[in-house]
Amino acid sequence: MARKQIAREQIVKLIVGAGQASPSPPVGPALGSKGVKSIDFCKEFNARTAHLTPGVPVPARVTVRPDRSFHFELRTPTTSYLLLQAAGVKERKNKLRGGGAAGKESIGEVSLKHVYDIAKIKQSELRLSGLSLEGLCKSVIAQARSCGIAVVP
Repeated sequence: MARKQIAREQIVKLIVGAGQASPSPPVGPALGSKGVKSIDFCKEFNARTAHLTPGVPVPARVTVRPDRSFHFELRTPTTSYLLLQAAGVKERKNKLRGGGAAGKESIGEVSLKHVYDIAKIKQSELRLSGLSLEGLCKSVIAQARSCGIAVVP
C-alpha cells in the first residue's frame, strides 16, 4: 500500500515587472498548478510594488501552504537590471539585454560608485545583510563582466 505523504509548503519563484502582474503567463500557470488563485496574488503584488517604477523586474518568492493560502516576499530588483540601467544600455527587441560575447564585447561602462550603490541596494535585502559590502561589490563586478559591462575606476 502506498503511504500518504504529508502535505508540505511549496515554493514558487517568479520575476515579474513591478505593477505589471497579471494572471496570464508566467504568473497564472506557475501559481495555478499549485492551486492558488493567481488574481489574488496579482492584486496584492501590484499593490505592494506600486511605489516602484512600473516594469522594474522584481523577484518574488511565493510560499504556498497545504491549505492553498499563500504569502510572498519581495526581493530587490535583479543585479543585471540595475547594472544595465546604470550603464545606460538601450533596449533591444523590447528587452534590456547584455552583450553577446561576455568578456570580449563591451556594451557599456559603470563606475565603481555605481557598483557601490548597487551593492548597498542589494545589502538592504534581509538574506544578504550578513555579507560584507566588499564581498557584494566583488559579486556585482563579476555580474557586470558576465553582462558585458566594463567597470571603470
